[in-house]
Amino acid sequence: MSIRPVHVVGGGLAGSEAAWQIAAAGAPVVLHEMRPVRTTDAHQTDRLAELVCSNSFRADDWTGNAVGLLHAEMRRLGSVVMAAADACQVPAGGALAVDREGFAAAVTARLTAHPLVTVAREEIAGLPPADWDSVIVATGPLTSRALAEAILTLTGEDQLAFFDAIAPIVHLESIDMGVAWRQSRYDKAGPGGDAAAYINCPMDRAQYETFVEALLAGPKAEFKDWEHVPYFDGCLPIEVMAERGRETLRHGPMKPVGLTNAHRPADKPYAVVQLRQDNALGTLWNMVGFQTKLKHGAQTEIFRMIPGLEKAVFARLGGLHRNTFLNSPRLLDGRLRLRADPRLRFAGQVTGVEGYVESAAVGLIAGRLAAAERLGRALDPPPPTTAIGALIAHITGGHLPAGSGSFQPMNINYGLLPPLEAPRHGPDGGRLPAKERGRAKKRLIGERALADLERWTGQRALEPAE
Repeated sequence: MSIRPVHVVGGGLAGSEAAWQIAAAGAPVVLHEMRPVRTTDAHQTDRLAELVCSNSFRADDWTGNAVGLLHAEMRRLGSVVMAAADACQVPAGGALAVDREGFAAAVTARLTAHPLVTVAREEIAGLPPADWDSVIVATGPLTSRALAEAILTLTGEDQLAFFDAIAPIVHLESIDMGVAWRQSRYDKAGPGGDAAAYINCPMDRAQYETFVEALLAGPKAEFKDWEHVPYFDGCLPIEVMAERGRETLRHGPMKPVGLTNAHRPADKPYAVVQLRQDNALGTLWNMVGFQTKLKHGAQTEIFRMIPGLEKAVFARLGGLHRNTFLNSPRLLDGRLRLRADPRLRFAGQVTGVEGYVESAAVGLIAGRLAAAERLGRALDPPPPTTAIGALIAHITGGHLPAGSGSFQPMNINYGLLPPLEAPRHGPDGGRLPAKERGRAKKRLIGERALADLERWTGQRALEPAE
């Protein structure tokens, strides 16, 4: 018997991962991506899974970080996104960062080569056609206005949007390494083994205070039609953070802890601006945490006030764009289907998760659920003791008390997983200090998650890497 295809709308990380999982399960899939027929304000190419904000997948340690645990789970579930990320890794301390172009090219190549995947370059304006009986909508933060309005009409919602921002990228050759130095915070080596993965630009107190004044006074891009749309706290423009207090930045993206100025070891910086490698060649560097809505002319002037960046040449300046997400606990069921029209599943940032990895993880589960449904197989979402299952539970209401306030985008964090009691004693019987208890607790949560994921898949997981 011929199997009707599942349709996936949107070729970002979530849509690409969903399409891959459907095809890997043995069902045909049509992946609809509107680029290059129609472009967006943030994308620069027509490749699938293009990264538009940062090149970092964040921490990669499953024993001590929730996003690292999510990485580990996705690898065990055959994620095409994680496979491409691992293949295109660039140094980033304790984080997993990738070469943007290589990553998107790798995902695009694998999907277009799969015999069960068809990539259709077209915009789906409005709701998908009625005869598409299984659809995953993974249109992400840049959902087209026509589709967003159709979803609003179908669901009766009045708002699906919030602000997001992107950070500038600097050419390496324009950074003054006589002022800046290479070091990861606390000299921590990441998955690539590099303990000097960041470029650090130091500021003394006077320089910091002058910089903050310039940020606050600089002209900002304003969008009057969107003024009612809130920011997402996980991706605030740097000048918005500065407005919350003069010391906010040096306790946030500009914190100096764990860093020693290689040129002047005795002088502790008052604040530090970090840059992270953005491509495999190491020629482009991303200003970490410097999402901004400053106008372009002001960006070049103000960011060149940073010691070491006085002659910076920018490959890309920062910008502001609108993100879109559903009130998922009210609108979606436990299998990510729209209650008002169950043929439609949603995946990625549009469901109310934040971050590349989280978006891809929801796409992974949406794809598996859609494939199982199409092939007549029973499949429940992963248990909430796993990082992936905890995300699904959060966005479908499992972790929200009845009558709670407005739903907001969420990164994966340990607070979403059922708690475990921290061990009080070590293997030698001695009492563990509080910090060691916290580390041991995180490892136990990770071990439980990977064991429960193995039971969910019915397959033996690989032994977690130390």
